[in-house]
Amino acid sequence: MKKRLLLNRRKITYADVGTGKVIILLHGYLESIEVWNNFSSELSKSFRVVCFDIPGHGDSEILSEKHSIQQIASIIYDCLNTLNIDKVFMIGHSMGGYITLMFHKLFPEKLFGFSLLHSHPYSDNKTTVKKRLREIELVKDGKKDLIAKVNIPNAFATSNLGKFKTEVKKTIEIALQTSENGIIANLHAMMNRPDLSESLKKTEIPFLYIAGKNDNYIDFEKVASKIQLSKESKFCTLDNSGHMGFIEEMEESVKIILDFIKQTANQLS
Repeated sequence: MKKRLLLNRRKITYADVGTGKVIILLHGYLESIEVWNNFSSELSKSFRVVCFDIPGHGDSEILSEKHSIQQIASIIYDCLNTLNIDKVFMIGHSMGGYITLMFHKLFPEKLFGFSLLHSHPYSDNKTTVKKRLREIELVKDGKKDLIAKVNIPNAFATSNLGKFKTEVKKTIEIALQTSENGIIANLHAMMNRPDLSESLKKTEIPFLYIAGKNDNYIDFEKVASKIQLSKESKFCTLDNSGHMGFIEEMEESVKIILDFIKQTANQLS
């Protein structure tokens, strides 16, 4: 069941299931908390799982005409305080990963661990910025359907498109329901975000990186060879996933996360 908070006169929608230590799930671009339904249900068997609609996506209102990643991370922080939630394990998918990294930089005291799921710590390169600007123009021209119908199938490994036909269709529907203003606001946030690779490299907070070997958006080989992680970090690969491993290999993703949190808890005890 969806719930709502009102912060700074802006509505933020969330879901809250399970009990125990808290896992926060932050979805990606053109998504909403609905993409987490099966995944959060599995995690909630062991933890309290709270999923937020990122401002401008799902049923959460935009914060301003052009978002910043710092602005979004700060509103998530305010949400946690309003819900009287102290420490969390935060998992960010794609754009949600950028927010998670900024949250880690700004509010490390709130985290007992965090994870990037098909994301990375680097800022946009010139090619990606051009792509985001092109998408902004398409949205302004009333063509967000073109973005949804291209971006969403491309988020799944090509070999998985047939197997996850229903999930692809549902995720396209979520993307089509995303407001034009919300899409534009978050495109600005992504293309103007800072590089946080150094912050990630130096973190002393347990960190889990999950990458899809067949990701069409993030070059697996390039990231695997480039990313530098601290001794408190772990790199895991989903061999049969694209950019949507929490759907394409849900059971394996859940196991990786549960094992890592269990290991983290043992280290902290």
